[in-house]
Amino acid sequence: MPKITDRNWYWHHNVSECYYHIQLTIKYRKKLFDPVVEKVVVDVLSGFRDRYYIDVHNVGFDKDHVHLLCRFLPKYSGGQVIRMVKSITSQRVFKELPSLEQELWGGEFWTDGYYISTISGRGDKNVIERYIENQGRAEDVKQLRLFET
Repeated sequence: MPKITDRNWYWHHNVSECYYHIQLTIKYRKKLFDPVVEKVVVDVLSGFRDRYYIDVHNVGFDKDHVHLLCRFLPKYSGGQVIRMVKSITSQRVFKELPSLEQELWGGEFWTDGYYISTISGRGDKNVIERYIENQGRAEDVKQLRLFET
């Protein structure tokens, strides 16, 4: 079992602190998120940390899509996590709210597509680029440090 701290995931000899911003859209952009549907989705996602080691930090709903801020072990790809989230949440939504299947004609809750981006706990893309560009320059006293000491 991985050791989880507030900042890092430790798995064997590896440390991971990569965060992901994921956006999923309801099929046909149907505006189906209401407090009842949102609660079902949040309830499902709350069990992902203990069962799959997928830590969902934040969930934000709009009427037809959801944003997730999460992190997971690098043994999973982003696509694997998204398939898992889509599959498990849609099964639970249809089980608890069967009337939604009629709204979605084909019985699929999510669109085929998604958005995913990585987010570092230590800085944005520009910070990382400058850090890499300054590697090996001992004379540069003002070298940007990725890790604060």
